[in-house]
Amino acid sequence: MNKIIKLLPLLVIVCIAFPANAKKQETTIALEDNSQILGKWKIYAESPTKKKRDRKEVNIQWDFKNNGIIHAVATDTRGRTGQTSINIKYSIKNGMLNKQLTPGSQRMEDCKVTKLDGKDMTLHCKFLYFYMKKI
Repeated sequence: MNKIIKLLPLLVIVCIAFPANAKKQETTIALEDNSQILGKWKIYAESPTKKKRDRKEVNIQWDFKNNGIIHAVATDTRGRTGQTSINIKYSIKNGMLNKQLTPGSQRMEDCKVTKLDGKDMTLHCKFLYFYMKKI
């Protein structure tokens, strides 16, 4: 009985702390088609997590075309390679953006839209968050 009384406060602390540290469910905005994302978007940062401190500034522009192609233009911020331009295939499937991992590859990845507010959009792909503004 004495052990139960000593463990009871510990149990209460664990029960209170667990829900406070539970991972929040990420909201996903389902895309019906590509009409919401068509046009040019400037990716100003990318990050492996949602935390602001993990964001890395980038200078990339994605132009979502109606024919299922993203025309991507990236400028090296350190000036080593200049500017690179590639085309990436994409489609909208199950409310998510389904895009090629690399140009010419048949491997695709799903990206969830976690924010689409006016001219701001955040994409969460498998390993990265892309923070973008409509141009």
